[in-house]
Amino acid sequence: MKTLLDELTAAGLDPDALVRQIADALLEDAPDGDVTSEATIPPGARGTALFATRVDGVVAGLGVAALVFHHVLGDDVEIADRLPDGSRVSAGDVVMRVSGPTRGLLTAERTALNYASHLSGIATATAAWVDALSGTRARVLDTRKTLPNYRALQKYAVRCGGGVNHRFSLSDRAMVKDNHVVAAGGVVPAYEAVRAAYPGLRVEVEVTDLDQLRELLEAGCSEILLDNMDTATMAEAVRITDGRATLEASGGLTIERAREVAETGVDFISVGALTHSVKVFDLGLDLLDD
Repeated sequence: MKTLLDELTAAGLDPDALVRQIADALLEDAPDGDVTSEATIPPGARGTALFATRVDGVVAGLGVAALVFHHVLGDDVEIADRLPDGSRVSAGDVVMRVSGPTRGLLTAERTALNYASHLSGIATATAAWVDALSGTRARVLDTRKTLPNYRALQKYAVRCGGGVNHRFSLSDRAMVKDNHVVAAGGVVPAYEAVRAAYPGLRVEVEVTDLDQLRELLEAGCSEILLDNMDTATMAEAVRITDGRATLEASGGLTIERAREVAETGVDFISVGALTHSVKVFDLGLDLLDD
């Protein structure tokens, strides 16, 4: 299990936080035990189960799923044939094999699948955007539109799919949005207020038109978000900027428009749907017959 915890740490996750989260998830799912498994499965029964995909895509969260089984069964579980997170898979592929006391395998099943299916859905959606942007300079970004207390895992899944993480929280980077602009009296006053308050922090400012873009470039802003602009306006923004700032396209973008938007020359495309509207990835766990 230590090797698994080290692996999760190396992937940028906090294993202590994960263990606490998994404990809470299992308590939610079986507050007074798994009554069905306890009634139908002899105490000493042991078995092996396969995690297999039912669709094509990219897997993520298999290490987290393995940690769920360790939490339920301790060292009395064997994890084998686990594919690395970020692997592309086809329907029918076995992505992990777990062996141990049958009762415990089934108690852990749903929680493990919930983690792996959700995170694989995010990784698969992200990979589709990465494929759509292939050959352009644009990279796909996630957002803060994540499930509460799942942000680290969801952003990890984005990385597994080949995407790039935007800021993690309101504290690690300043992002001036429309309400900040209204409160501060304009894009430049808002930008300069953040610069003065936090001189060492990265600052990105949202603009809705080309006049705001020009003002910010004159003020020296080096990270600008183009909000809800049409393709022609984004292309003009790229021309005006001429490399003086990185440009992020945002606002209701769909994968059908991905290529069109990328070809304007923007550096990043941010997609809230990667985390807030992702389709769950179809994974299943099946016990092998003895």
